[in-house]
Amino acid sequence: MVAPDAPLVLVALSGGPDSLALAAAVAFEAPRAGVRAGAVIVDHQLQAGSADAASRAAEQATQLGLDPVLIRTVTVGSDGGPEAAARTARYAALDNAARESDALAVLLGHTHDDQAESVLLGLARGSGPASLSGMDPATGRYLRPLLGIPRETTVQACADAGLEPWLDPHNDDPSFTRVRVRRTVLPMLEKELGPGIREALVRTADQLREDSDALDHFAEEIAEDLAEHSEAGISLPVKSLEVQPAALRQRLIRLAIQSEFHVSISRVQTLEVARLVTDWHGQGAVHLPGLRVERQGGLLLFSANGVE
Repeated sequence: MVAPDAPLVLVALSGGPDSLALAAAVAFEAPRAGVRAGAVIVDHQLQAGSADAASRAAEQATQLGLDPVLIRTVTVGSDGGPEAAARTARYAALDNAARESDALAVLLGHTHDDQAESVLLGLARGSGPASLSGMDPATGRYLRPLLGIPRETTVQACADAGLEPWLDPHNDDPSFTRVRVRRTVLPMLEKELGPGIREALVRTADQLREDSDALDHFAEEIAEDLAEHSEAGISLPVKSLEVQPAALRQRLIRLAIQSEFHVSISRVQTLEVARLVTDWHGQGAVHLPGLRVERQGGLLLFSANGVE
């Protein structure tokens, strides 16, 4: 018997095979770990019958013994395209559900296959190490315990447990980039290059995540020593930036902007700022959303627009 005040974890349950297999595993393991387990289902309202699918998932969660079982209905916007907009709405709903229920963690059903797809998408978009590192097993309150498990295992787990997953028609819709990667690109790569592509992509993500985490750690340590705060904003000494390897210098620039102004900048914007250090010939300030960066008296000055 789990104590009523025991920590609570929520499974983000869509009703698909991955999250349903996760829900069943958590329902079995949580009492043995002295943890309460519930579920949160997000209805994106993107297709006919979505409310019925959400209700069915909630019923399955209740039958598995999960409690509480929460349904959150969201309105998906259009910013960033349909996939990004749905993801934004979904995580906002999960965040709210976790806060309202005082959940210690939210468990996500992303698998080994999802990780490989994410890395391949990052490669195609020319993304940096953060994107190519794929999904982290733990990000704040979000945990991904199935990242090392292939999708075929979750499908078999549902079959073995007599669970009937909901098959989201969007997962077969080729208008979605991820679906094309899953159904066409990865199988083609495995046919032409041989099996093991998914494993190679995931290994790449693991290695890049280790390297990226280390560089971020070094950048944070260096920034503590170099950064000077003022009413106008923040500054970094040019000479100290000059001697850093490019990867650390660019991280320091992004870190200064993110920490002081809560703005994320692209690689192109980062390189434009870095040229104030590496290719200085008296050029003027670099203007970014909400702020400006200029070189003055041996310092790189980051200030909000309109603040001198």
